This record gives sequence, C-alpha cells and structure tokens, in this order.
Amino acid sequence: MVSLIEYLVRAIASQPDEVVVEEEDRGDHIVIHVQCHEDDKGRIIGRDGRVANAMRSLLYVASTRAGVRASLNIE
Repeated sequence: MVSLIEYLVRAIASQPDEVVVEEEDRGDHIVIHVQCHEDDKGRIIGRDGRVANAMRSLLYVASTRAGVRASLNIE
C-alpha cells in the first residue's frame, strides 16, 4: 500500500525526490504519512481535495483486499 501511494505522489509532484512516504502501524489500523515539498502540497491535495480523495479511495480498495484498515495523512 505504501508503494502505491508513493508511486502516485511521486508522479504528481514536481519535485519527486523530496517525497517521503512512511507507514505507521497501529495494530489493526495503518496510517500512511506523506511529506513533500511545500510547492507540491497543492498539487497532491488537488482542487477541493479531489486528488487526495481519489488516492484515499484507491488506498481503501487496496487495504480492503489486504484485510486491514488504512488512512492517508498529507503533512
């Protein structure tokens, strides 16, 4: 799941080398933290959060297939 989100964020970002994606395991719940350059935050979040919501939808499908709960946090 981390590789999926990292692939998507790096494809969107104008400075993909500064993208950091980390996974935090909280037992039955996984939180994926995305850190990027300040100029790329708007691109990753998208207008009205549409890009972020699309990534959350894909993460939901991947996590459901894996049998865990996951959430996305853009920092």
